[in-house]
Amino acid sequence: MGLNEHHYALTVRWTGNLGEGTASYRGYSRDHDVEISGLPTLKGSADPTFHGDRARYNPEQLLLAALSQCHMLSFLHVAVKHGVVVTGYEDNAEGLMMLNRDGSGQFDSVTLKPHVTIADPAHASLVPQLHHEANQVCFIARSVNFPVLHEPTTTAAAA
Repeated sequence: MGLNEHHYALTVRWTGNLGEGTASYRGYSRDHDVEISGLPTLKGSADPTFHGDRARYNPEQLLLAALSQCHMLSFLHVAVKHGVVVTGYEDNAEGLMMLNRDGSGQFDSVTLKPHVTIADPAHASLVPQLHHEANQVCFIARSVNFPVLHEPTTTAAAA
């Protein structure tokens, strides 16, 4: 494998056979496990709207989490490159998914709302540029076919 290739592997195992498989639409559970070697099992299901278990993660939430995580990690990376010390980061991300009449659907947009705390108030003017750069290098944002919007706020740590 070359330096430019990164491969990922996991197993998704359906655990929702209630005895009759998919004999009827409501006769099976959407529960499943996401298994990644060396990590705890992630308990998944469908969104409750689609007969899933609200106590488990659904794919839509995980896509939103992946976008939020990727932006944060990319932002922290570009902050280091620019000498900006980040002391706190919290994102209240939101995604909008649209359903079509034929039962299909897709995300229309995601809005990341990161609140970043920086150590030096003099660097506050750089933060919008850092968010832009982070979006340009975020692998996940570059891989989706819908807009990933940003509504960042910044505060400087108290002296």
